[in-house]
Amino acid sequence: MSDNEIIKNRIIEITTELLKEYGGNTKKITSRLISEKAGIGLGSINYFFGSKEKLITECVQRIINKLLIGFTPQITDLSESDGLSDKARLISWASQTFDFLFEHQEIACISILSDMQNYLADSNSIYTQKGFVFAIRTKKNEKTKKLLAFILVSAMQTAFLAKNIAKDILGYDLYSKSERDLFISDTVTLLFDDKFSKGEAAYEK
Repeated sequence: MSDNEIIKNRIIEITTELLKEYGGNTKKITSRLISEKAGIGLGSINYFFGSKEKLITECVQRIINKLLIGFTPQITDLSESDGLSDKARLISWASQTFDFLFEHQEIACISILSDMQNYLADSNSIYTQKGFVFAIRTKKNEKTKKLLAFILVSAMQTAFLAKNIAKDILGYDLYSKSERDLFISDTVTLLFDDKFSKGEAAYEK
């Protein structure tokens, strides 16, 4: 590993620790604080990442990526029965993910907005969608599974960003755990509705 890679990894490591220490409050994490903790020059942040904001975005993506691993099964587990229907399994995983967004609101906001501005194949949004696809283990074809996961993740992200007015526009108080669970349950139930699923035939041609 080159000296530059060592320094860059050190900056990411320290910034990630600060994000966790300050609960994702990026206003308290200054470039000077990062440089002092990392033992590097103040200009190194801009040199390696372009700006403090871009550095924090990269760190947030890594934090969420690691946490999302806990919500998705390993491929070797797909054949194992957990006693849940696809619907119940997806509700469970989506509820865990939604709770995470509200428990780490500033970090989640950075991640979602970053993905929306630059939607890439390795973004947390896509990673979450792929995880949700694994929850659907029955005969639905892959395109339908991907569509269901895409719609669910998109609905969750939009609802999260609209959390302050969600009660007015959706009828759910998303700051309430029980209301969040109800939102997820209602959304997944709608997606699994037979009338919606009839569109699957178009993908089977």
